Amino acid sequence: MADPKPRDPSVSRTANQRGAARLAAVQALYQMDVGRQSLEDTLSQFGTIHVGREIEGEEYLPADADFFRQIVTGVIKGQLQIDPAVDQALVDTWPMGRIDATLRAILRAAVFELLKRKDIPSRVVITEYVDVAKAFYEDEAPKMVNAVLDQVAKTAGRDNDPVKTR
Repeated sequence: MADPKPRDPSVSRTANQRGAARLAAVQALYQMDVGRQSLEDTLSQFGTIHVGREIEGEEYLPADADFFRQIVTGVIKGQLQIDPAVDQALVDTWPMGRIDATLRAILRAAVFELLKRKDIPSRVVITEYVDVAKAFYEDEAPKMVNAVLDQVAKTAGRDNDPVKTR
């Protein structure tokens, strides 16, 4: 049996940079929601401080700064479409205004990607944001994120996105 081709390290590096950008975007959206910071202030602060550095003992991976900006800006510009999509996927007794700010940030960023970034397979988006949820929660929250994002993907017609392989 032939040895499989080694993976292209640039593909892995790009994926890691996007994952770091997603995590930073969630943190920025949380800060904007809770701290009432402007988009410009948040982008500036995260662009120079949080992306790819150590802060208060936490090591932040180098992130794709452009992708980070696309997510944060896209969520803010598309919030009138994103929030109703999240609300529709949540159970009636638990609307978006009732979930905590971190979950709101995770769901908003993920739904932005599901609705606006059709070049990224929905399975990738869902997996990445469930992983982000696991970074913040140990309880049922990651399962809820998975269920909500799966529902949004289905509603948006993205539940059968092909997964690109190399």
